[in-house]
Amino acid sequence: MLVRIVKMSFETSKIEEFLANFETVKKKIRSFEGCNFLELYRDQNNSNIFFTYSYWDSESDLNNYRQSELFKSVWAKTKPMFNDKPEAWSVDKLHSLN
Repeated sequence: MLVRIVKMSFETSKIEEFLANFETVKKKIRSFEGCNFLELYRDQNNSNIFFTYSYWDSESDLNNYRQSELFKSVWAKTKPMFNDKPEAWSVDKLHSLN
């Protein structure tokens, strides 16, 4: 399993638009083949910063998503809202405690 963390920083005037768009696409992203989990977080100290956190069966599943029409349309709508370059990490989960 691969965990993908993406940090995004938005123009203040674009936050509501981003949240509305995320609301419309989140189930499509979550149901994309290979995606098993999706969450959206907001930084407590800087309300312009958001993180997506997702689980993927494999790197090839994530790459299939990143090359899909769904991703291209989401990214085309989201990218112009940024006020800083996004950052992304693909990590392996080592431990999980519930």
